[in-house]
Amino acid sequence: MVFLRFIRTVGIRLNIYSYTLNSPLKSVSMCKELKTRVLRLSAQNSDDLTSQPQEWTEILNATVKALKAGQVVAVPTDTIYGLACVAQNSAAVKRVYNIKGRNGDKPLAICVGEIQDIYRYCKVSVKEELLRDLLPGPVTLVLERSSTLNGDLNPFTKLIGVRIPDHPFMRRLCQMCGEPLALTSANVSSQTSTVAANEFEDLWPSLAVVVDGGPIGDKSRLGSTVVDLSVCGRYRIIRPGCALSATVQVLEGKYGLLEDPVNQ
Repeated sequence: MVFLRFIRTVGIRLNIYSYTLNSPLKSVSMCKELKTRVLRLSAQNSDDLTSQPQEWTEILNATVKALKAGQVVAVPTDTIYGLACVAQNSAAVKRVYNIKGRNGDKPLAICVGEIQDIYRYCKVSVKEELLRDLLPGPVTLVLERSSTLNGDLNPFTKLIGVRIPDHPFMRRLCQMCGEPLALTSANVSSQTSTVAANEFEDLWPSLAVVVDGGPIGDKSRLGSTVVDLSVCGRYRIIRPGCALSATVQVLEGKYGLLEDPVNQ
């Protein structure tokens, strides 16, 4: 089995401070105009989701609460920093587009915590073993969407990109939310992807929570490899991303998929 694990696993030690336009280090009790909570994480070498460190509790609860309230949060992933909201919340999805200044015709991907979640929101036409060879990892799989997914999310296409980042915080966050998160890069559209929280500091005032996991190990800024698997026996690379060669090796070498003629 081929595993796409390029990014070091990130765990968590909680250190919270408040962010406002006027006084970035004031506490909540001192500043009623608090807009954004910045939750700072430190590294921990564990990817066991069943033994969640005690220090995770407050940060996860705060982020889930913001998401459930229809807010947008910033999170580290295994490739770049992302903006996330609950995919089933149409107002929150619209807020993501507004924050990024993103063209409404450009789709958002979804992020889930487990392989079985993919079957709820997508119509899967490949073997489950293939999914497990590529995910969790720096790959976005484009599949036909199911009717369970919010119709206001990418209403212009029957397809949806789905990710399971190889990042224990993100996986646990999805598990706790119990529904898919819409996920896109944490930057203004057309600007460079970000690998550190301070690189998108201009967006902080529009976010409820910023989870600062420190610099992301992969500095390529290429983001995930995006591959369309919606046609049986075929694949089509939509974005090469940071894991192209390893992804193609799995698709062709192990499963015998053929590249879509449109790319040949």
